[in-house]
Amino acid sequence: MSTELRIIPITGIGEIDPGVDLGVLIYKALQQQQLTLEAGDVLVVTQKIVSKAEGRLVNLETIEPSEFAKAFAERNEKDARHVEVVLRESKRIARMDRGVMISETYHGFICANAGVDESNVEGGEFLTLLPVDSDVSARQIRSRLQELQGVEQPLDVAVIVSDTWGRAWRNGQVNMAIGVAGMEAMADYRGQHDAYGYEMRASMIAVADELASAAELVMGKVDRVPVALIRGYHYIPATGTVHTLTRDSATDMFR
Repeated sequence: MSTELRIIPITGIGEIDPGVDLGVLIYKALQQQQLTLEAGDVLVVTQKIVSKAEGRLVNLETIEPSEFAKAFAERNEKDARHVEVVLRESKRIARMDRGVMISETYHGFICANAGVDESNVEGGEFLTLLPVDSDVSARQIRSRLQELQGVEQPLDVAVIVSDTWGRAWRNGQVNMAIGVAGMEAMADYRGQHDAYGYEMRASMIAVADELASAAELVMGKVDRVPVALIRGYHYIPATGTVHTLTRDSATDMFR
């Protein structure tokens, strides 16, 4: 159990161009703030800069919308090209009502608009898509930072790629993990006993989501802070994958 956490905004990263080495940019930004990575640190990196670095951008001028996209867009005062991109990024549409599209992505995530986003992209004609595999993205950033740290043994740090999603039954959005490297995404308390001796049978805490959400408090949505360093959380070291957080369809009562 962690007794105290520090959450440090990492500034000075600037605009991201496709093909840029995110690990190097983050490492240099840490140096500018006179920060050195320590064993047990967790870095939370926003999906937006990961997608930009990986070239996951779509120019709307290249999109020819389908008749279905045009009809939905006309009824709901949307850009038909944007709707078309969402449809292409969706494995299925879970809900489509009142101008809102809730999609299941090919990753298995269920979120608004298949994670397609137009905010914080220079020029009004570009959209960002989710990374192809955010676990791989997190592993690559982690490996690069370990390499740049230059110690004999790779530094035990974790990386979370986060995105801002809405939640069923709750107003407002929170940051959630969509990629994990170097840590277990879930803390499993099943089989342990609480202070009263009760054996816990269902307690599985989504710690990667909680860390991603905590990091957003120093990132903000308009402050151009795409990375946060969390220090003091005692995570379980592991290869890690975000897919342990995705509920299986057999136990999903709302799918």
